[in-house]
Amino acid sequence: MNFIEIAKKAKQASLEIADLPEEIKNKALSAIANKIEENKEEIFFANKQDLDTAKILVESGEISQSTYNRLKLDENKLRDMVKGIRDIVNLPDPINKKLLVRELDEDLTLYKISCPIGVLGIIFEARPDVIAQISSLALKSSNAVILKGGKESINTNKKIMSIIQSALEEIKNFPKNVLNQVFTREDVAEMLKCDEYINLIIPRGGNKLVKFIKENTKIPVLGHADGICHIFVDESADLGMVQKVVTDAKTQYPSACNSVETLLVHKNFKEIEPLFGSLELSDIKLVSNPDSWSFEYGDKILAYKFVENVEEAIEHINKYGSGHTDAIITTDKKNAEKFMNKVDSAGVYWNASTRFADGFRYGFGAEVGISTNKTHARGPVGLEGLTIYKYKLIGNGQIVGDYASGLKEFHHKDL
Repeated sequence: MNFIEIAKKAKQASLEIADLPEEIKNKALSAIANKIEENKEEIFFANKQDLDTAKILVESGEISQSTYNRLKLDENKLRDMVKGIRDIVNLPDPINKKLLVRELDEDLTLYKISCPIGVLGIIFEARPDVIAQISSLALKSSNAVILKGGKESINTNKKIMSIIQSALEEIKNFPKNVLNQVFTREDVAEMLKCDEYINLIIPRGGNKLVKFIKENTKIPVLGHADGICHIFVDESADLGMVQKVVTDAKTQYPSACNSVETLLVHKNFKEIEPLFGSLELSDIKLVSNPDSWSFEYGDKILAYKFVENVEEAIEHINKYGSGHTDAIITTDKKNAEKFMNKVDSAGVYWNASTRFADGFRYGFGAEVGISTNKTHARGPVGLEGLTIYKYKLIGNGQIVGDYASGLKEFHHKDL
């Protein structure tokens, strides 16, 4: 089947799933979680095939070590994948929520109602757990989806999708073609041109991928190009807290987009030597005066800079950051509030690791990605970020002419 046929069927499926009862959606999600758990050894076997191939690609320089790390699916990741799906089951249905009810006049009531976006085109690199996350969020938010994963995870992607589809086939009245998978570069090219059927593109990958997508489609794109995250150590910061938070933000998963890349330190912070010493003991390589302050290392490398005050830290972040996630460590509430109000990022934290920027950790069940956009959705994008709204107006034969002539007047009463 060619891509246009897949897209047409996905569009039709999006119309069918739009009013699917929550009970059926939750039943489908529970079945998916159970099937993944029951067939995890098959998934691990497929993932090992991808890892064996990827190891050769790392040695030849075709992919990075950080890409290899994201590709690996272990017991912990699979457990989180399954838990994320079950968490989504327990979240309220985001569709058909009344966002506004306003009586314009007697027997003339306006409703603002949440609804699905339609068809999502997802292009992602490496991370095979993305398939289960996005499929589950799309299903619960009544969207259809077309997924294109990276070639480096093709065996894992195929296996997970086949397990998901087998679960859905057992659910009575669940529409066909809600979840779709494509594999080639030609499919990506077709997807980017397919604005007639696809409503939103969500890229999950490196800067190069996201920039390419944004420059080659008319379809709205939701996502982020870079993860240039900062931590500012204020003058009053507690050394123990700084050591713990910075180490976590850099080493817990260095290749993640919410890993810290730049450490800004107040010039009067008195514990510089013990701080830097502890970071080096954690195998963090410290770099001063890097070639670029907007570089995403994806490794245990941390650029650092001394600043005069919180204002200079804010200025640096707003100039060189990517609008992803930035943190301040301080005991000064005034400085913390100034930082969080003036740093122009999707996530601004006080005394916490940047690694918390994640849909699962936010209680969204999972995420389709992290958005640095300033329209529609920002930060980790969960169910609400996959909805839009429509206006429903219920009247009793009213006409605009009566209001234009002054015969009737609006009273605009919120109910």
